[in-house]
Amino acid sequence: MSPTWRGDDPPPLPLPKAVGDWLRVLRRGVPMILLIMLGLLVKFLLRIVEYPLFGLRRPVTPVITTWVCRGALRLMGVRLVVRGRPMTHRGATVANHASWLDIFVLNATRQLYFVSKSEVAQWPGIGWLARATGTLFISRDPRQAKAQAEQFRERLLAGHQLLFFPEGTSTDTLRVLPFKPTLFAAFFDEELRHAMHIQPVSVAYHPPEGESARYYGWWGDMDFGPHLLAMLATPRHGSVEVVFHPPVRVDDSPNRKTLAREVEETVRAGLQAARHGVVAE
Repeated sequence: MSPTWRGDDPPPLPLPKAVGDWLRVLRRGVPMILLIMLGLLVKFLLRIVEYPLFGLRRPVTPVITTWVCRGALRLMGVRLVVRGRPMTHRGATVANHASWLDIFVLNATRQLYFVSKSEVAQWPGIGWLARATGTLFISRDPRQAKAQAEQFRERLLAGHQLLFFPEGTSTDTLRVLPFKPTLFAAFFDEELRHAMHIQPVSVAYHPPEGESARYYGWWGDMDFGPHLLAMLATPRHGSVEVVFHPPVRVDDSPNRKTLAREVEETVRAGLQAARHGVVAE
């Protein structure tokens, strides 16, 4: 994983100030917390039965995550638009990374499991949620590379639809950084490559009327807490568009670098098209 992308200084956050702003934060935030806690409780109870019967496979509990994330976006007031179709092939999804909101947005579109850097597991609140939803954590320690590749293989063979952000960092929503090919190597395992597909996905945020195009971006030294408060206090949100592009067969690429470059170009083109109002075919 790379260090956090810096770019230009972010615009000032529209933090809650007036009484009406704080009432809006409570009106949205309290139901969201209750929804998330209820979802975690249901997942825990179902997992008690699901794990002995299915092991790594999770045919039921990911549905709860999808419902909770859809509900959270509705409570916040962010409209979700989905174009294209999530693939039914075995493999993984790769997307551009703009904000912590991506977690809710992408989980709301289909059942999947995130791949994240190991540090996220220690983040207050977010780390706990990530572990509960089956996130696969990876370390930058090269000594763990072999063990992590085996974890990838096990999860993929179990039918998990993995999702990772090859940029390695979030940005300001306006760009796609070069995709790092490291994680793509796992899909060239001889036991996997002939059946695996990678589906590129473009995530495009459309800001509230009159706001900066970077409104939903989360990058540099921006703290999670203030950004969350700003999102909850926003009177009228914009929307987020998720574009599922045709999946790419791993077997059709000679190596991980070629595969990473191909899906990067697709994601970048899709983001720019969506930002400029071009509907994906």
